[in-house]
Amino acid sequence: MGTESLLVLCTVGLVLILLGTTRVPADALLLGALALLLVIPVPTAAGWKLGILEVTDAFAGFSNPGVLTVAALFAVTAGLRETGAIDWIAQRALGRPRSLRSAVARVVFPALPISAFLNNTAVVAMLVPAIGEWAKKLRLPASKLMLPFNYATILGGTCTLIGTSTNLIVSGLVLKSGTLAPIGLFDITWIGLPVAVIGCLFIWLAGPALLPDRGSASSRLREAREYMAEMVVPPGSPLIGKTIEEAGLRHLPGAFVAEIERDGESLVAVDPDQRLKANDRLVLVGVVESIRDLQNLRGLVPATDQVFKLDSPRYRRRLFEAVVSNTCPLVGKTIRDGRFRNRYNAVVLAVARNGERLRGKIGDIVLRPGDTLLIEANPSFALQQRDSRDFFLVSGVENSTPRRHERAGVALAILAAMVLAAAFGGLNMLVAALLAAFLMIATGCCTVSDARNALDWPVLVAIGAALGLGRAMEVSGAAKVVAGAMLSLGGDNPWLTLAAFYAATCLLTEILTNNAVAALMFPVALATAQGLQVSAWPFVMTLMVAASAGFACPIGYQTNLMVYGPGGYRYADYFRLGIPLDVVVGVVSVLLAPLIWPF
Repeated sequence: MGTESLLVLCTVGLVLILLGTTRVPADALLLGALALLLVIPVPTAAGWKLGILEVTDAFAGFSNPGVLTVAALFAVTAGLRETGAIDWIAQRALGRPRSLRSAVARVVFPALPISAFLNNTAVVAMLVPAIGEWAKKLRLPASKLMLPFNYATILGGTCTLIGTSTNLIVSGLVLKSGTLAPIGLFDITWIGLPVAVIGCLFIWLAGPALLPDRGSASSRLREAREYMAEMVVPPGSPLIGKTIEEAGLRHLPGAFVAEIERDGESLVAVDPDQRLKANDRLVLVGVVESIRDLQNLRGLVPATDQVFKLDSPRYRRRLFEAVVSNTCPLVGKTIRDGRFRNRYNAVVLAVARNGERLRGKIGDIVLRPGDTLLIEANPSFALQQRDSRDFFLVSGVENSTPRRHERAGVALAILAAMVLAAAFGGLNMLVAALLAAFLMIATGCCTVSDARNALDWPVLVAIGAALGLGRAMEVSGAAKVVAGAMLSLGGDNPWLTLAAFYAATCLLTEILTNNAVAALMFPVALATAQGLQVSAWPFVMTLMVAASAGFACPIGYQTNLMVYGPGGYRYADYFRLGIPLDVVVGVVSVLLAPLIWPF
């Protein structure tokens, strides 16, 4: 083993240890490791040189099509979120399961066939926000759902030749070798489908027990300030005729329907089977996050018509929390009499008063010092009122721009066009995603600012830096050292050698990119088969599965990092489910491959 190989292995090992034992963000650790490999002194025959990697190699990952695709998909997701299309997807596709295990089944098994024909990066980028919203509404811990969903999309990609770029790379190498027949679209399905089905069954059975509960929405909302808000069911609303439960208003995280005002009468202790009618006025009590979500629910509008009288379109506004000071000129007056909209160019949507249950309409509430107001206004409201004596504190509510429900159909059409163009239209996934992002902005589904703000820079930096570390493993020879050490365990037995080959490929996938591992291990597969004088097909097909089996490490697969934050995971959480899943997939692959393609 050379000095460069040893230094790279030590650096990668240190990163893995720090990821598992500290709370330093993954992007910071990976970028720090990359910087270290650029400046660490290395002995050479002519003396010493600075750095194991060239700058172009180290940062090539940031221009990788996969990273750029993820960035474009974040912008596409912004269009889906701002129009409420994500909420529609969650409601229609995921439903209302009655247990955690049922919820896991709803995210795992549909993901398998979808990702067999679609790029799993796109599937994860589009559906993770929907699953997050869905989990919050059902009060389920996202940590129990995000990794199972992610792993299912990875397994689904092994079912067809086009399911993942790894399979396409191996197919290209097979053609280039000139010694093997071309791989058909469904040749890999003979091993990929059993592996995916058994893997998903294992995830469904073991995932809820092995993955930790990192906190549900309801646990985070306890002890929070409660607001009283009013919403109206307008004529033509899709909620008309639905029960409270069917409308999704029964199991609200941190909120509930306190009463319904209908035709001058008040219905208290609202029954979940109570059906909604046009012009029903709902009095809701809940924390700010829940009130914000209710403001964005399709089929409900704020009870006050003042929101439609502000001088800017709703999609350009956001929500703010403001605490009324004792010097505010509106103290002792109702919100209506104080002409709040005219004075501040803003509208009060909800009021919280030290845990007290407020009665009456919002406009009739008499303001007191210390009241907290939930306000809809232009983004400049906080800056304008920062030094005002009317409020003690003004703070923006995250992700609170009102939804553009009228554009939801357009956003879904753009999404469908992107998927079809990438799967069957011959367009590269990056090109399709960039075109979809442009259309989201051009059609008004989201603004340029929305698209920019949707970019998850820690995820993009982590993926780009991880690709750089993978390149260091490759150029330093460390990857070949690891592969050679693992293959030496197989001896002359083809079954044991195949098992060692899977283990070596899987281990490299955890610390390299899957595409790099496929390219690196393909010649090893051919040489190993030739040395044993057996068919190369069991090794080639096992390579296609193992090169995608990066389950036990966040940096092993780019989608692993995409669910790291939304799931609230820690590094060790990937070990809990990922290592057993690696073993299950490995056992099935090694047993099946020689039976389908004999040695």
